Amino acid sequence: MTAPKHASRAVVFAYHNVGVRCIKVLLAGGVDIALVVTHTDNPKETIWFESVAALCRDEGIAYITPSDATTPELLAQVKAAQPDFLFSFYYRHMLPASILAVAPAYNMHGSLLPQFRGRAPVNWAVLHGATQSGATLHEMTVKPDAGAIVAQTAVPILPDDTAFDVFGKVAVAAEQTLWSVLPALLAGTAPRQSNDLTLGGYFGGRKAEDGRIDWSQPAQSIYNLQRAVAPPYPGAFTDIHGTRYVIERARLSRRAAPGLPLGLTVEDNCIFGVCGDGRMLAITALTAGGLGVTASQLQTSLAGSTSAP
Repeated sequence: MTAPKHASRAVVFAYHNVGVRCIKVLLAGGVDIALVVTHTDNPKETIWFESVAALCRDEGIAYITPSDATTPELLAQVKAAQPDFLFSFYYRHMLPASILAVAPAYNMHGSLLPQFRGRAPVNWAVLHGATQSGATLHEMTVKPDAGAIVAQTAVPILPDDTAFDVFGKVAVAAEQTLWSVLPALLAGTAPRQSNDLTLGGYFGGRKAEDGRIDWSQPAQSIYNLQRAVAPPYPGAFTDIHGTRYVIERARLSRRAAPGLPLGLTVEDNCIFGVCGDGRMLAITALTAGGLGVTASQLQTSLAGSTSAP
């Protein structure tokens, strides 16, 4: 990629690994990043991803961490930077129309738009059994993930990929997408493709409680849930006698489960989950209270129950 003759100036809203990777692409492309707007890490959240703030400190880029993206103060700071472009790379707040009006604005979304618009697109893709995902750079509008598509890169979702596995691929796809289209974008010659909102759907954020397993569901659906929320996400769980058991690793089992009650069970000193279609999950890592649970420990717990979990 060749840098433009006259460096374009940008304000970047960014967080997470995608934010880090895409800022590095802008720097490599000769973009003058006047300001980065990012988030303060939530102490209640498992921070398993790279820090945009740390990258800014390393690169000497000015950054701020406002808690609200709609304040007059933030708008004034963005305007004062006099950007030619605005970019949003996994920033968690919606940008108001007043900010989007400052300069042409582009967002990197973690799906192949118009599929899986909205929050947590990778997790939703895995949950719904999608076989591919990717990254999409698109024009920002007030309506989320609705602007014209500038560029996309697809990645496969393999049958046993967790959302964490897929997110790693999507982060690389985001880097590749921005790298390939940035020269044309800065030159004003980047293509535009219609983002047909009649295709795909919009999805909201996910909560830890959404990981509760309904054992009456088919094994594939339960396995998709487990893969979608496996660590470092909160995990798929079931409660027995007031104890919450989290399935950290599992595979679809070839074994059938004739006559076994739905839910967790122990067979041949191995832990399984019996599902509504008679198939089972072979569970290779089960935890309770953050500690690993063995087959014998689970068997002891199950022996005290007279009803299915």
